[in-house]
Amino acid sequence: MEKMTEKRKKILLNFVFLAAIFTLTVYLVFRGEDVGEILQIIRKADGRYLLLGIVCVILFIIGESVIIYYMMKTLGAKVHMGHCALYSFVGFFFSCITPSATGGQPMQIYYMKKDKLDIPVSTLVLMIVTITYKAVLVLIGAVLCLFGRGFLKDYLGEYMWVFYLGVGLNVFCVALMLTLVFAPGLAKWLMVKGLHFLERFRILKKKTKRLESLERSMDKYHETAAFWAGHKRVILNVLLITIVQRTLLFTVTYWTYRALGLHGAGIGTITVLQSVISVSVDMLPLPGGMGISETLYLLMFRPVFGELLLPSMVLSRGIAYYGQLLISAVMTCAAHFIIGRKVPERAA
Repeated sequence: MEKMTEKRKKILLNFVFLAAIFTLTVYLVFRGEDVGEILQIIRKADGRYLLLGIVCVILFIIGESVIIYYMMKTLGAKVHMGHCALYSFVGFFFSCITPSATGGQPMQIYYMKKDKLDIPVSTLVLMIVTITYKAVLVLIGAVLCLFGRGFLKDYLGEYMWVFYLGVGLNVFCVALMLTLVFAPGLAKWLMVKGLHFLERFRILKKKTKRLESLERSMDKYHETAAFWAGHKRVILNVLLITIVQRTLLFTVTYWTYRALGLHGAGIGTITVLQSVISVSVDMLPLPGGMGISETLYLLMFRPVFGELLLPSMVLSRGIAYYGQLLISAVMTCAAHFIIGRKVPERAA
């Protein structure tokens, strides 16, 4: 009961933080602007292209469920594709409302546990999902750093450091996870030493159970390394699906561009620009990169949208983040009632 109360308090605090950041962002973005005119432009947007954007968001979420289903089946787990879709909606909902998307996977594991799936198997699958998800951003960042610095300079200007910071944080995250996977002994030693350091300077209270829990969690990474070594083709397939999945979300801004009746810029340019924003903000401790995402959008897409910049941001960001949040929230409610429900036995 006490754990449930703590969870509810944490969720409530996340919502309060989300609301505060949202309110501040709206104020800063629309301060001094004619909101009525912006809404009038939005009402005239072509609904067919906006619908395409919504479809891309849904396919983006479903893309993760395809990966979960594929890997669960590879590991011999009995899962339903419909439930895998619900796990993904749950994950994206809690990722949207927590800083650095930290809340998604714990809640996914919670619902997988309700479905009687083994926690070690669930943890393994979600760990690989996370690594490949971040690896795609690192790949995009590396390609742009090597071949697109001139292109980025034209759109980011003096804010190039934000992109480099995003790339650096994602590289650090992926490197840390790969160290945990392929050098579990070194990772375990570093984690234990770090814990002792925090306890020594009284940043954390000394608890034997915490150390035992840390050592158990480190041991799980060895299982990931074994899976990776024996299923290289599976990992490659997951990486390819993830590339398609992330690209679908990045195209939402292009469909917004077409919905507003614009034509000059190509889908490639707009998709790459949106991917730059994602790389830059993904690891920042803000729900959905809120605030900084809007700032970068207004900076980078000004040459693309011109006078329609603000209406485009409302539509693009509204579909890609807030639409994703709303759809995931509805499906998370559905998951609460569907997953783990006992099916009544049929009479003979």
